[in-house]
Parts: sequence; C-alpha cells; structure tokens
Amino acid sequence: MLWIPGVDEIPLSIMNTDKDGKVSVAVQKVGEATKALHRKRKGDLLGVRGPFGRSFSLNAKRALMVGGGTGLAPLHFLVKKLDASSRIILVAGAKTKSELLFMSEIEQMLGKRGRIVQTTEDDTCGIVGLCTDPLEELLTGEKFDMVYSCGPERMIRKVFDLAEGHSVPIEASLERLMRCAMGLCGSCVIGRYQVCRDGPVFTSKQLREVKDEVGVSKRDFTGKTVSL
Repeated sequence: MLWIPGVDEIPLSIMNTDKDGKVSVAVQKVGEATKALHRKRKGDLLGVRGPFGRSFSLNAKRALMVGGGTGLAPLHFLVKKLDASSRIILVAGAKTKSELLFMSEIEQMLGKRGRIVQTTEDDTCGIVGLCTDPLEELLTGEKFDMVYSCGPERMIRKVFDLAEGHSVPIEASLERLMRCAMGLCGSCVIGRYQVCRDGPVFTSKQLREVKDEVGVSKRDFTGKTVSL
C-alpha cells in the first residue's frame, strides 16, 4: 500500500525487488493518486505499508502466463522468481504496441526457457485481437501445469473459463477497492473472501466459489454492487 501524503493511499503490485531491498512498482496515470505519484521526484516523501495478502505460487514447471496492460508488472516479477528450469509462455496483450510493458526485460529474463506471444487490439504488434484469443490453441497444443493471470477482470474470467475447460489449474490476481488492506473494512469483499487478506492471488478452487462475481461485478466506494 502506497500512501501519497495529502492525497490518498492505494494498492500497487510489486514489480521487482533487488538485493539492496529496494522495491519497484509500476504506476499508470489514471486518477488523482497516480497523477500525484507521477509528479513525485527523488527525495519526496511517500508512505509504505505491507506487503499484504497472498502471492503466486512458485512451483510451476510449465507455465502459461496471461497479462493485460499493467497486469504485466507482477508477471514480470513472477518470471524473475520462478525456477530457472521452468518453461514459460507469456501472452501479453494491450490496446496498442506502446502499452505492451516490460517486453525487452521479460524477454531477457526468459532467455531460451520460454517465449512471448504479443497481441494488440489495433494490430500495431503481434496478433491482432485480445490476449485471450491465442489461448485455446496454446492450451490445446501445449502441456501446462499452471496458468498465471493478471489484468482486467473480464479478461481474467475468460482465462479462468478456458483453463477450466482444459483442466489446467490457474492462479489469478484480482483487483478490488482496498482501504485498510488488513481485512477490517470489507471494501474488497468478493463472495466469502477479502481480496486484501485472502488474495490478491486466487486459486482455481477459490475462483470457482466466486465465479458468479469474477468478471461480472464489484463493490463501489459506497459498498454497492456494480457491474464490471
């Protein structure tokens, strides 16, 4: 949780860490808090709490990763943390080529143990369409022991449904409104779970329990259920 004094506190995924204990996050300029972060300079004050919740597991030997937009940030970290012997195919999707984030860094980390499949909605790079479009062919033609996903929730729902159809376990990082990040306020509730405490990464079993909500609805700032 990143606190911008005088503005807000927001949840952000960890993108990277180094041996000196420095932590990196990726920040897209979309609202008041993120715009304020973009104005920060070296030496400015920020507050940090966490990390909280549950992360991706690291036991996959043949992994399919599916990321959309800024959802590529935690997958960047996951590629780094998976065992060097793991085989990885990353499907990265965005509206346009400039929004395909961290491609050169991920390609360098993958080396010969994997490859990247890129998709763009405007046909500026890779396959034209959504990052979920190549998945049926990949899941049919390749053998995976885990699907990892992070991105827009409607995308995650499609990935979940395809993984279920091919009997491949999935771990997906969900995004919900978070205030306390410790399971006290209930603003991030999905089904019987709280995303800050029980997630943000959810397993196949957990996603089945809340599939009526995943990619369908969420709670707004008043606690009201709204459609995604």
